[in-house]
Amino acid sequence: MHDPYAWPLDFEALVFVPALALAYAFLVRRYEVPRWRIACFAAGLGLILAVFLTPLHTIAIHYLLSIHLLQNVVLAEWAPALCVLGLPSNLRVPKLLTHPFVALPLWAGTYFVWHVPAIYDAALRQPQTLLHLEHLTYFVTGLLFWWPVLHDEPHHVTSGARALYLFLAFVVASPLGLLLALIPRAVYDFYVEAPHRLWGLSPLTDQQVGGTAMALEQAAVLFAAGTYFFLRFLAGEGRADTFRGLDRSSYNHAGR
Repeated sequence: MHDPYAWPLDFEALVFVPALALAYAFLVRRYEVPRWRIACFAAGLGLILAVFLTPLHTIAIHYLLSIHLLQNVVLAEWAPALCVLGLPSNLRVPKLLTHPFVALPLWAGTYFVWHVPAIYDAALRQPQTLLHLEHLTYFVTGLLFWWPVLHDEPHHVTSGARALYLFLAFVVASPLGLLLALIPRAVYDFYVEAPHRLWGLSPLTDQQVGGTAMALEQAAVLFAAGTYFFLRFLAGEGRADTFRGLDRSSYNHAGR
């Protein structure tokens, strides 16, 4: 039996995070990066450490699906968003892979494929290989997903289009969490067969809690970001109407 409150020495935290930090330090030397961007990148790495170098990781891979879903959300959404905010805006990135019509399907497809029960269980049973691949793909597609939202280059996506993109992301991704919350049986054998229960949660209750939390999290994050860009879009339209009014007024005065 694994101690659920043990502090693990996880590969992803001890190798992946320092490697990212070193690569970022190299970028900071080449590009002029404001301090707030550096703080965002550090916060993204800190989130990864928080879910992989604490007992949360032990609980996730031995006891509770809901905590593993939390890890997935951190890797696919929260940490990539902060890391993308931390990257210099003029950094050259793959134009095709960061295009909204490519990045969104890649991100959503990664979410759904890894949550297929047979694949999910296989990854958990191979934590030194397949599980690392799962987590890496979450993070990489998360970076691609957030890039056209948080940077103007190379696609110049308008605020209105960004709001629509985030709304579509919610529509595409939210059914996964809702499905896990509403299915009347536990679908991941790895957690059903876990020899010990934690906090009195049955496998089904654990799945329902995790699915509900994931759906609510996506609603909160994606809608909050989408609302921000929608308000920017409305403000821009208001300014455009004002300028058009001023132009007409100037034309009328000139014609008198």
